[in-house]
Amino acid sequence: MIKIMLTGANGLVGSALIASLAYDSGFQVVTAVRKRGVGPDCFAVGDIDGHTDFSEALAEVDVVIHAAARVHIMRDEVDDPLAEYRKVNVEGTLNLARQAVAAAVRRFVFLSSIKVNGEATDVVNPFQADDVPAPEDAYGVSKLEAEQGLMKLAAETGMEVVIIRPPLVYGPRVKGNFASMIKLVDKGIPLPFGAIHNKRSLVGIDNLIDLIIRCIDHPAAANQVFLAGDGEDFSTTELLCGVGEAMGKPARLIPVPAGMLQFGATLLGKKAMAQRLLGSLQVDISKTCELLDWKPPYTAREGLRRCFERSN
Repeated sequence: MIKIMLTGANGLVGSALIASLAYDSGFQVVTAVRKRGVGPDCFAVGDIDGHTDFSEALAEVDVVIHAAARVHIMRDEVDDPLAEYRKVNVEGTLNLARQAVAAAVRRFVFLSSIKVNGEATDVVNPFQADDVPAPEDAYGVSKLEAEQGLMKLAAETGMEVVIIRPPLVYGPRVKGNFASMIKLVDKGIPLPFGAIHNKRSLVGIDNLIDLIIRCIDHPAAANQVFLAGDGEDFSTTELLCGVGEAMGKPARLIPVPAGMLQFGATLLGKKAMAQRLLGSLQVDISKTCELLDWKPPYTAREGLRRCFERSN
């Protein structure tokens, strides 16, 4: 049996991972959470930073899966966002990793972000796992710095590190932009996105969980970076239609040219929002599939359908 210590157990990814591993007798899972939960396998460690004590939770653990983070915040109002991200995502991660080494943990699986690669791609050059990183915001920078620190620690100590960079993750309980999109489609509000021809990669929670589990003990995963994804891409128009289909409601889309939307967004100071809706961000998961002998178990449309089936 493999004993796993999981952080971020209350989040979208962590809660889904616990639910999946609960049905596999080959794993025992303990969690490190901010406040004590129910059961002997849940350890309260407080806020995660460079001083958090994980020692009790790490006892006899074989693999750490680190899914906790200070997540990307659209309108961050702190004076120094990068410093705040670093406290949790860099100092907290490396503090946990050093304690994992001391506890003789064999492998450390780190949930990073596609933002390490950058914010956008063109239509012929998707992000690759081994691209030179090019983060553009404080969150992406903090995730890259954590990755670099983990790889350095792996080289110095022999603890195996696995890094997974997902794009936007969707599933039950999803928040942020995807949740806003669901609400708009659900209300039947006409949206000016009926003629968008970008391409964006996403990953359904079930596909991401399947990949994480594959990385727990696959020999070829050691000290590698993997991109996650559903293996197919949507335009914003196609995604809204797919969401509507999965919900059993029509997406009411008006075919406004992308250039006009871009111009209007620029006038309103919403260029970043326009990039997410109109620009492309594609990931190439061929390395993930080939090295791990893995393929996403669900298509994107199946993932959307499962998302809403479990939400009802």
